[in-house]
Amino acid sequence: MTIQKNCFLRFQQDISKIELPQKFTFPFYFEPHELTKIAANELQQYLENQSDWSHNFGLNSDQEGLVIGKMFGVLVVQNEENELGYLAAFSGKLADKNHHSFFVPPVFDMLDENGFYKKGEAILNQYNREIAQLEQETAYLNCVEKLNTIKQNSEQAIQEQKFINKAAKINRGAQREEAQLTMSPSEYESFLQKLGNESLKEGILLKQMTQHFQHLLLAAELELKKYTDKINGLKEIRKQKSALLQQQLFEQYAFLNQYGQKKSIGAIFDGNPPAGAGECAGPKMLQYAFMHQLKPIAFAEFWWGQSPKSEIRKHRQFYPACKGKCEPILNFMLEGIPMDDNPFKINPAAGKDIDLIFEDDYLAVVNKPAEFLSVPGKEINDSVFARVKKWYPNATGPLIVHRLDMSTSGLLLIAKTTEIYVALQAQFIKRTIKKRYVALLDGNIEGNEGVIDLPLRLDIDNRPHQVVCYEHGKAAQTIWKVIARKNNQTLVHFFPITGRTHQLRVHAAHPLGLNTPIVGDDLYGSKTNRLCLHAAEITFFHPIKKENVTIELASDFED
Repeated sequence: MTIQKNCFLRFQQDISKIELPQKFTFPFYFEPHELTKIAANELQQYLENQSDWSHNFGLNSDQEGLVIGKMFGVLVVQNEENELGYLAAFSGKLADKNHHSFFVPPVFDMLDENGFYKKGEAILNQYNREIAQLEQETAYLNCVEKLNTIKQNSEQAIQEQKFINKAAKINRGAQREEAQLTMSPSEYESFLQKLGNESLKEGILLKQMTQHFQHLLLAAELELKKYTDKINGLKEIRKQKSALLQQQLFEQYAFLNQYGQKKSIGAIFDGNPPAGAGECAGPKMLQYAFMHQLKPIAFAEFWWGQSPKSEIRKHRQFYPACKGKCEPILNFMLEGIPMDDNPFKINPAAGKDIDLIFEDDYLAVVNKPAEFLSVPGKEINDSVFARVKKWYPNATGPLIVHRLDMSTSGLLLIAKTTEIYVALQAQFIKRTIKKRYVALLDGNIEGNEGVIDLPLRLDIDNRPHQVVCYEHGKAAQTIWKVIARKNNQTLVHFFPITGRTHQLRVHAAHPLGLNTPIVGDDLYGSKTNRLCLHAAEITFFHPIKKENVTIELASDFED
């Protein structure tokens, strides 16, 4: 195993005039500091020119092997002599290895051949081989086949006998009806006894047949049990050893903070860490920094390579740390370190007003500004709902008929009574309400119109991101049409058929969609002053006036 002696990388570029950040980077939403941009650029130059290892990132069509893009990270640090440098790390494995020069080592090396995990894995694999060998033995397979054959034969024979008995019963019924008309009472009585004896014999035959097959099945099961007991015994031992190995891993896979305190991955996740937790770049770099008395200054991660099929990742682009796997770990590791303010706790609606676009006695339509919650969130109560509730204190029902993403601006429908809310909601459920969005895309797209059909589901490891998933995703369809092209940007109209979370943003940015993110999309593209997505038109059937109503409102980015 290769151990990195010193991963403190010195800047190749002169950074003496760059001011240090006053606080450490908030990892889950950030603008990269100038120092991390320089460090990332130097790391990217290394990735482009290195010949130490080979990994197929999907950037070279001629390269063989499975395409696996990677998240890389840089951590600007200061040593005890107040010298600035940076650390570099990759997520998971790189070129099927955990250790490479230039990069910090993993927090826990599960690939270490001399470590307890690999040794435990080898023992489990031996049990796997023994079980597989037993399950392929001819005697065992013959017993399984014999048991299945008896089951099939018994089911078929019993079913056939039941069919015969049923037909005979129907026939006896017809005979009874005919005999009642043609026979004397004494003859009829004797005939009924004869029919009863036939029915009794048929019942006895079916019972005897069932008992016969039960006897054959029991004998076959006992014969098979000699093998299954041994196989199940090995499986139970394997299960116990696997649980012990996992428990040992959860206890020894531990993270440091600046105080030298340790906390195991099992304790951090209450005994149930998600797969891959601790393997991201951020925890690796912080672990190395705390082990070598390096002070963390600034942090950034970027994607290198081809985008995965489900997620949206752009080559060279910066992304925040994932929440599902990294947030609990980094919360411990960064204890006591002053950080930039958490933007999720800052009210984005402060100082913004909601414009009333349409109103009557029953409903209203408002213009929701960008970066403004439709309904109260976990941290922030200020929202369209909270504001409108003050406008209409006597209103009943939920008020907000539908929602727009916080970053999306535009028309939002408000119901003043429960009855109107229910009526309008029914139209959304039946998809009779028509909506048109306008969006400015960050690039020129191919084609002028079309339909995007990409099913979506929540990325449970990185909320609130959505991913394309054909197995578990919900159907999502969007009609699109190009309106204008200018300055390497494309203005489009979106007509959503369904209304999934982040549907238009993902459909725009995903390689199987338009492959061009919306300008200002901080989740699936690049952040600017605002997300250029606007709900520009809505058509609904007025529940009281019994007529279609269309409301339009242009965006501030269409000029």
